[in-house]
Amino acid sequence: MTAVDDRSSVKSSTTSSPGLYTYDLAPTKKEGRRWGAYNVFTLWANDVHSLGNYAFAIGLFALGLNVWGILAAFALASILLFLLLTLSGFMGYKTGVPFPVMSRIAFGVNGAKVPAGVRGIVAIAWFGIQTYLAASVLSTLLVAMFPGLNRLDANSLLGQSTLGWITFMTLWGLQVLIVSYGMQMIRRYMAFAAPTTLITMCALAAWMFYRADGSISLSVDDPFTGGAMWLQILQAAALWVVIYGTFVLNFCDFTRSARSRASIVRGNVIGIPVNMLFFAVIVAVLSGAQFKLDGQVITSPTDIVRTIPNMALLATASLALIALTVAVNLLANFVAPIYALVDLFPRRLDFRRAGLVSAVLGLVITPWNLYNSPVVVNYFLGGLGALLGPLFGVIMADYWLLRKSRVNVLDLYTDHARGEYHYRRGYNPRAVAAFVPSAAIAVVVALVPAFHAAAGFSWFIGALLAAALYTVIADRTAPMRDVDGEAIAVAAE
Repeated sequence: MTAVDDRSSVKSSTTSSPGLYTYDLAPTKKEGRRWGAYNVFTLWANDVHSLGNYAFAIGLFALGLNVWGILAAFALASILLFLLLTLSGFMGYKTGVPFPVMSRIAFGVNGAKVPAGVRGIVAIAWFGIQTYLAASVLSTLLVAMFPGLNRLDANSLLGQSTLGWITFMTLWGLQVLIVSYGMQMIRRYMAFAAPTTLITMCALAAWMFYRADGSISLSVDDPFTGGAMWLQILQAAALWVVIYGTFVLNFCDFTRSARSRASIVRGNVIGIPVNMLFFAVIVAVLSGAQFKLDGQVITSPTDIVRTIPNMALLATASLALIALTVAVNLLANFVAPIYALVDLFPRRLDFRRAGLVSAVLGLVITPWNLYNSPVVVNYFLGGLGALLGPLFGVIMADYWLLRKSRVNVLDLYTDHARGEYHYRRGYNPRAVAAFVPSAAIAVVVALVPAFHAAAGFSWFIGALLAAALYTVIADRTAPMRDVDGEAIAVAAE
């Protein structure tokens, strides 16, 4: 089969199956890939500086971890993430395929729908929640600028006020519009949002440092010390990695358009260790300055933004935070379910239609109600999140330890019984056998109160157990050919 560029003219080869091969799931050509080191960096420049991440990091200060402990936790986490994400990114660059297709290597052409589905469900829920958080910032800004709008914020329809519905649907529609133009538009939006985010957060930290007369509190009044401090540092680092457990899985959705392995490494170096330590410094300044001023610990940068006395600066900062949250949503919570839905319904959905379906699902679950329910967030989303570690463990062990990066890309798109990834009726029973007990243990550790002290390490526990178990029981007698996908590849966006 010859490679094609036009979506309307994509045809499968004689060995490709229509239910497995579409334009959006096809591998990308090596030539013409546009994602360089700066584009990879913008992934992290946007995603690291999200409102949720700031709330998490500032929470460490409030719990009693001092500034140096916070910096140590993020330094450790950034090293781990750099290694994990670089390995994951190399997989996308070599094969050119998105995550649902990448999962076929270990789980089989049919079994791969399970990890893709789990990743998609988590992402859809968080897409709605992040949109709601951004809408809350926009609502606060509008009320500050036009106090009369406060009357629209006093009623409730399905748990959301009229103003809340207006701001939510505005940002919801904006994200649908961006995604409708494909990955190229997402790349352009990230390139715009990244410097805006960094400049805004730097300015906010500088302003707080100035207000605090050029110094900050290094800790709350009763900080952790000794062994308790180091345990908190390790737990914080582990939880930070868990936050990126979703991105670690589907980083290939982006690096399948990377120009080279070197661009992935350079982008990750600046975007992860350097950027994350920069993030930690901003957290230390914001938290320490506010605590010095009034003895209170903020919960989010939005708490500081609301105190800006100048309306123009308040509007600028608020809009920057909204732009940031939209960027994070597009990266972490929109692309993954799009590819998962295309994989589930290849004959009916393409990238644009799947984006609309994902957005509608993110709306009908009324995410504001999910966010305001600790039971749902902790047990449903927490339980699903614990599954991501074992999935990662199986996939990485299969690709790096068993196959040593040898992939027959053409056979990822065939359901023929002789296909390398057909296994048993399209499912790899050995991958399932490694995943199920590891996932059960990870979920128990994450959710059962008796294991509360180890809950922060559930992702690692599940990933290491699954990787070890799969390495032991994997079939090493099957052929492992290294065949690129150029024959059926399409142009990268």
